[in-house]
Amino acid sequence: MKLSVIIITKNEALNLQSCLDSVKFANEWIIVDSGSTDGTLDIARAAGATVIETTDWPGFGPQKNRALGAAQGDWILSLDADERIPEALRDEIMAVIGSTGAAPAYELPRLSSFCGHFIRHSGWYPDHIVRLFRHGAGRFSLDQVHEKVIVSQNPIGRLRTPIVHYSYRNDDDYLRKLSQYSTLGANQAFAAGKRSSLRNAVAHAVAAFLRSYLFKRGFLDGRGGLMVAISSAESSYHKYLKLMLLSEEKSEAEE
Repeated sequence: MKLSVIIITKNEALNLQSCLDSVKFANEWIIVDSGSTDGTLDIARAAGATVIETTDWPGFGPQKNRALGAAQGDWILSLDADERIPEALRDEIMAVIGSTGAAPAYELPRLSSFCGHFIRHSGWYPDHIVRLFRHGAGRFSLDQVHEKVIVSQNPIGRLRTPIVHYSYRNDDDYLRKLSQYSTLGANQAFAAGKRSSLRNAVAHAVAAFLRSYLFKRGFLDGRGGLMVAISSAESSYHKYLKLMLLSEEKSEAEE
């Protein structure tokens, strides 16, 4: 078997069909689901995917390792349900996995959309990430959020055509992910021994806005760039605010 696509899901019925349609060229599709109630599993099974249902949530990295462990292909392509592989990228992937001189792993650029605006600055693009690798050449980090592929073999190649990422479809989608990611980020930071304060949360928010809008030239993305900068500030603020509250809870418990 040549290529396995791995995807983790929870209530991704709006995204999954289009994602799977874009990777029909693969030989296997592994879906690891953590309790969907919206038809995600029906879509996956109808598309011929192997579905693995889990009852716990260990975090994004460990969950993706579960999908990786079930894959049988010589090559692994890791995707999120809100991502798509355009035809030009499909052709690059097929050329790589058919080559005898291929690298063990490849970074792919990613073009992301924020509430209908594709963002080409703001630190969002080209956003090179390892997503294609030989089976056995990499595993996911154990991070609860913002996991990455840890490659055990070199070199790492780079493809040209970007993954298309519909990261935030609307404001409701953004607010839902803001809550989820800030909580996971705070928990991960707390477990690593980090602590925060209100002043720290505000300082991180201001720094995140300036970094995105000015230093990463988000202003060149127009209204979308301003929206991304504000969202970066909000995400950072809520992460460190939640970390502050966790710190206070720990202090109170120890008294």
